[in-house]
Amino acid sequence: MSPSRVLLTGANGFVGSHILSQLLNANFSVRAVVRSQSKADSVRGDFSSPSLDFAIVTDITAPGAFDEALKSTPPFDAVIHTASPFLYRAVSNNHEFLDPAIKGTTEILQGIQRVAATSVKRVVITSSFAAIGAFGQYDDANKVYTSADWAPFTLDAALATTDLGFAYLASKKFAEKAAWDFLVTEKPAFDLVVLNPPMVYGPLRHTVSQIGQLNESNARIYNLFVAPANTPETPMPPNGVHLYVDVRDLAHAHLRALQVPEAGNTRFLLSANQVSSQQIADIVRAEVPELESRTPKGTPGAKGLPETAYTADASPAQKVLGIAFRPMRETFSELARQLVGIEKAQGQ
Repeated sequence: MSPSRVLLTGANGFVGSHILSQLLNANFSVRAVVRSQSKADSVRGDFSSPSLDFAIVTDITAPGAFDEALKSTPPFDAVIHTASPFLYRAVSNNHEFLDPAIKGTTEILQGIQRVAATSVKRVVITSSFAAIGAFGQYDDANKVYTSADWAPFTLDAALATTDLGFAYLASKKFAEKAAWDFLVTEKPAFDLVVLNPPMVYGPLRHTVSQIGQLNESNARIYNLFVAPANTPETPMPPNGVHLYVDVRDLAHAHLRALQVPEAGNTRFLLSANQVSSQQIADIVRAEVPELESRTPKGTPGAKGLPETAYTADASPAQKVLGIAFRPMRETFSELARQLVGIEKAQGQ
């Protein structure tokens, strides 16, 4: 399988911009789907390739949202769907939270069936570890997660909860399940590859001029390990989700998902390793000396995770997609240096 024309949603985001970069470097022709002309202009500022064009889709959940974007000459061989509504707001019913995530996925699949069924051979969807493990919502001591696992909560539980964080996790599971169900019910000509990353860290590929514009995961690294308000005596932050992947490795997995025929109709868990707050702090303090005075010190050299902490088996992604995960030190040192640069550029 060697597609040459790809539709990419969410191209202006943290993950999407890295995917776009790797697609263009691999000589793909790409149509980037973004939600406004200003976002298209920003992406064009970062990528001047003649192999890049744009489609504006203001609401990815609207009926027929992608139909015009999917019309192309030459036609699309593949679609990568990374965009997902993210609506942390007051809702009267959790359907208002769950439905956009599910509809954003089913709408693009239905659009392909309507507009590009004869040309698109593969669809790659960016899901989440939240669909696999639910981020510690239940006892998972000594658990080794695999791509065969599904978070055990039900749709009824997701609809009944008052915890929007839990509803968000549930939206990831049921959006992905909707994609797999689509294959069963509609029997499209294309096959499906789903990638499930946990926390995604690493340097930015798109332009960010202010710290306040950082994506959620990298903002966490800035606030806890880089921000001037911290000192070596600041208590070591909680670990949170301690599985991670470098954004560049995740982007490469999307590229390889297009290139490897054997990847079809497969789900891949993309986790490089466990990482603790202590390990991140140790790397930042050692690799970026100017941050030594404002990164928590804790207990240098300690693992910082309980022996029973859950792990993940990403060997199928390594074997089938050929992914080689880069070292932890590279991910967090390069990110920290870039965050310092953004901070200096905005005059802090």
